[in-house]
Amino acid sequence: MDRRRIDPLARQTVLAIAAGRIAIGVGAVFATRPALKALGFAEVDAAGTALGRIAGGRDLALGLLALAARDDQRALRIVGLAGAAVDASDAITFGVAARWSREAQPRLPAPGPGTASAAERSRH
Repeated sequence: MDRRRIDPLARQTVLAIAAGRIAIGVGAVFATRPALKALGFAEVDAAGTALGRIAGGRDLALGLLALAARDDQRALRIVGLAGAAVDASDAITFGVAARWSREAQPRLPAPGPGTASAAERSRH
């Protein structure tokens, strides 16, 4: 194990993220429906609940690993990078889902050729 001196600010940052990850994981595992609603999921079925709990378990595991690695510079770096990769994947997934959600919403029809003239006539 590599026990070289760890940058205190980097260590504090990784541990703060780990604490947040643990809190989110606990919420996702033990209060799955409210946690998913807080993330913007209006309706949650059994599959959504299961996926929420899986993600919560993953966050708990990553947070606990970071706490366990808090005194090992190399291990803490690896866990921090793994957490960053997971978070980037989550952000991409949420971005794609939000885009699909917007595309699935009904749109107002584009104004037709008579719209401007009708609006113009109503002002006179």
